[in-house]
Parts: sequence; C-alpha cells; structure tokens
Amino acid sequence: MNPVDDSREGIAGMLVKKAEEAFVFECAENSRPFYLPKDGSLKLQFFYIEDLCKIIERIIEKKIPQHIINVGNEECLSALDWVKLCYDVAKSPLKIKNVRDNIEQRKYFPFYDYEYKLDVTIQKELLPETTSMKEGLVKSYEWYKNNKDAVTRKNFIAYIDEEFAE
Repeated sequence: MNPVDDSREGIAGMLVKKAEEAFVFECAENSRPFYLPKDGSLKLQFFYIEDLCKIIERIIEKKIPQHIINVGNEECLSALDWVKLCYDVAKSPLKIKNVRDNIEQRKYFPFYDYEYKLDVTIQKELLPETTSMKEGLVKSYEWYKNNKDAVTRKNFIAYIDEEFAE
C-alpha cells in the first residue's frame, strides 16, 4: 500500500477527506446520540497525517534500510474514548446508544469489528514525539468546520435513522 494513501483506516487529520471523524463531528454538531457497537471497548489506533509526513521526510533524509515501517500512535484507545474525545472537541454533550444486536457495525459505525496494535518501534526512533490524539482531533475539527463539502461521506446517518428510529 502507498504510505500516503488516505483510504486506510486510522489515518487522521486535516486534508483527509474521510468519513470517520467527520461522521462523529456531524453527529456531535447536530446533538445526535451516538450509536456505538457493543460496549465501545473496540481498540482503535490512529496516526495524525502531519506526523506521517514527518516520518516520510525522515525516511528520505536518513535513507533508512527498512522499506516497511508501521506508523501509529503508540497507545490505542477504545471506540468509546475516541467518540468521547470527538464530542468533547466539538463541545457537544454525548449520549451513547449501545448496539448489541448482530448488525454489521460498518452500516452505522466507521470502523470494522477488528482490533490491531502496530509495533511502532522504528517509528519512535525516527519521530519520538507525535501529535496527541486530542490535539490532532482539535486540528481535524477546525479543518472539518471549514471544509464540510470536501468530506467523503458514507450513509451512516441515513441507516441509523431508518434502522434505529425510536
């Protein structure tokens, strides 16, 4: 995979026209309850796109022999904690609705039901400090507010309104 391909889950930040953060921000701005799979414990690992650019720059500068390098925040966080951070950044109160049915979560939630934790040892050698999740989300939200039309959306809200209507 091309290391700057923004279609990969977990890449976060300005200029990434993705549905993940935008969907949560849109729900927050419209004071919608957030439909979360199961108990929200699914672990997610992100990486801010500006940090990815710094890594690529360092790889080129240092001419490192590794051709494949995992990148990601060192710490994973739960889907629930990620949603809480997104709502917090958007300054919106959060109401969670847990979905415990056997409904494919990609129909209403932006990530598949699988976890992974990348070994980012080489990345840490190249870039010891990375953007915090909260700082990255603040920057992403600022970008989102000014570029809503540039975001590639999925029909999560339409599905939620149709399938989970109360």
